Amino acid sequence: MEVDYSDIRVIGFDADDTLWVNETYFREAEEKFAELLEGYETKNKIDQELFKMEIKNLALYGYGIKGFMLSMIESALELSNNEVSQATLSEILNLGKEMISHPVELLDGVEVVLKQLKGKYRLIVLTKGDLLDQERKLERSGLSAYFHHVEVLSDKKEKNYQDLLSHLNIDVKEFLMIGNSLRSDVLPLVNIGARAVHVPFHTTWQHEEIEEPKQKTGYITTNSLANILEYL
Repeated sequence: MEVDYSDIRVIGFDADDTLWVNETYFREAEEKFAELLEGYETKNKIDQELFKMEIKNLALYGYGIKGFMLSMIESALELSNNEVSQATLSEILNLGKEMISHPVELLDGVEVVLKQLKGKYRLIVLTKGDLLDQERKLERSGLSAYFHHVEVLSDKKEKNYQDLLSHLNIDVKEFLMIGNSLRSDVLPLVNIGARAVHVPFHTTWQHEEIEEPKQKTGYITTNSLANILEYL
């Protein structure tokens, strides 16, 4: 079913893996982490235990690189029965620091789309993760001037969106969210009466994976951000 976007006034963009590359660097760090701990467990076991640790720590650390670093350290200690060397722990910390300092790589078509939409719509960034890291990435991206507002949320559930839209005086029926995650960027918005565009990224964190509804309502899926210009 075709989705009508004619009454949209405000467009929200997810940041990581919608505006710029992010998950790819986590996967690369996971590979290096497994190599560092290969003397203690198999790669598959290391990957599984790290993921479990990340999920367990979400309520404490939230989303982002810093929480990921702490989960790697805690996993290394558990997997090694507290025998992991200080040198290895230092290398794990360096993995996180390399991720934080990595240049921002914009995804194809991002700036073209923002140039087309700026002035026609109120554009905002709605992302989750570490505040300092997300602010740093936005600054490095060169995209700040396109957005009226930037919000780093602790999570992206229905209530988070409802509270923010209310705070920003945005009518939910006039709001469109664009992002790569069905779980975080699409379905919560559709459930509160907004609309969305799902632009999948080739790599998705296991925690964000979710089965697509059999009946699509309130959103479309497209393989390129540039394609949204056909609907707006």
